[in-house]
Amino acid sequence: MSILSKNRIKYIRSLELKKIRKEEKVFLAEGPKLVGDVLGYFPCKLLIATSDWLEEHPAVQAAEVIEVTSEELSRTSLLKTPQQVLALFEQPEYEIDMEAIRNSLCLALDDIQDPGNLGTIIRLADWFGIEHIFCSPNTVDVFNPKTIQATMGGIARVKVYYTALPDLMHSLGNVPVYGTLLDGENMYEQPLSKNGIIIMGNEGNGISPEIEKLVNRKLYIPNYPAERETSESLNVAIATAIVCAEFRRQAAL
Repeated sequence: MSILSKNRIKYIRSLELKKIRKEEKVFLAEGPKLVGDVLGYFPCKLLIATSDWLEEHPAVQAAEVIEVTSEELSRTSLLKTPQQVLALFEQPEYEIDMEAIRNSLCLALDDIQDPGNLGTIIRLADWFGIEHIFCSPNTVDVFNPKTIQATMGGIARVKVYYTALPDLMHSLGNVPVYGTLLDGENMYEQPLSKNGIIIMGNEGNGISPEIEKLVNRKLYIPNYPAERETSESLNVAIATAIVCAEFRRQAAL
């Protein structure tokens, strides 16, 4: 079993930087729940854990394992409260399967900036059985440690792609493209299909004008009651949850 060196600690902490993550093609996961969910889905290059965690998981599969004290783990971890184990996994790379996309319900994220929002949306997609998320090139990095933590293991089952969204939409043919917009139709009064792309926009600016032109089914999440003064908008992750829930509710009817 290897020893945790100062250089190794420095390397792990450097993975906060997108540039390093991209060069190394790895991502960091921390905590028993998240690491347990991701193990078995992606090759584990390094696992650092306390003796208690390792005793509970004697058959763990990792290229390298380092046993540490709680104090050593706290010096290595990016979390305020370290939790027994952290691991480095190889970043997955997925090929876009257009046939699968055309026949399923997918999400497209137009310049989402907050890592917590992206992670929560991935977690929501996992809950609602949405297996594909397409991100614009300017969307926050899915392998940001804060994003990975917020997925709560959803990163293992949801495929995330970075691509030019206009090109993707043009290649889909007559697949429904939904977008939540202020001039959209009441979502609860519209028939929603079992397949299609749901576009969710940037936290501050919403869906960009270029992408909005490609939306062929505009939806609006109504506030209640309609005449009551209310907040200007919903958090994008909360809006995603509401929209996905209604799609799945109608699909179950």
